[in-house]
Amino acid sequence: MTGADPNPLIRVVPANEASWADLQAIFGTRGDPARCQCQHYRVPAAEWRSVSIEDRAFRLRDQTDCGHPESDDTSGLVAYYDGEPAGWCAVSPRIDHARLLTMRHTWLGRNEDPADTDVWSVTCFVVRAGFRKRGISRALTAATVDFARTRGARALEGYSMITTPGKEITWGELHVGARNSYAAAGFREVVQPSSRRVVMRIDFAEPH
Repeated sequence: MTGADPNPLIRVVPANEASWADLQAIFGTRGDPARCQCQHYRVPAAEWRSVSIEDRAFRLRDQTDCGHPESDDTSGLVAYYDGEPAGWCAVSPRIDHARLLTMRHTWLGRNEDPADTDVWSVTCFVVRAGFRKRGISRALTAATVDFARTRGARALEGYSMITTPGKEITWGELHVGARNSYAAAGFREVVQPSSRRVVMRIDFAEPH
């Protein structure tokens, strides 16, 4: 996929071109990714506890359409490292994310319609245990640009974490991605709603 990291060991594909087994290998069987199944921003907060892990997985499988390379509809990207499933990134129209649309920090200092269907969002990264610090999330961030643009997005934004050299940050907090990775992919800062979060965005000249 164009826009991906130049590391020849990393290959990024739309999730529908990956198998469900590969995606689940990335999510693992324990921890937040396995429990969430990338539904945190899609399910309203009031409904979260009533949606079982099994149902979350069912929804993710439907959203990604894994195992159907002929499909033209999927909700993210899968990264392979030397042929092994290594990372996941969720990217789809912003309006798909019911909880995101109500999160106050997303809209501080901004004057726009959250339900604008032409704006897409990068909401989550998962890097498989054993594959971290190999450039996986940076490659996925870069690949979101062409992925969204070629599917008709007018703009793409992410809700990144600010990282400081020498300061530890837990992997769970970085599920939204790092500001430096977005900047390297051509995103610009829109607003910094807190000392640790910044909304990054890239506007395309015209839909494709």
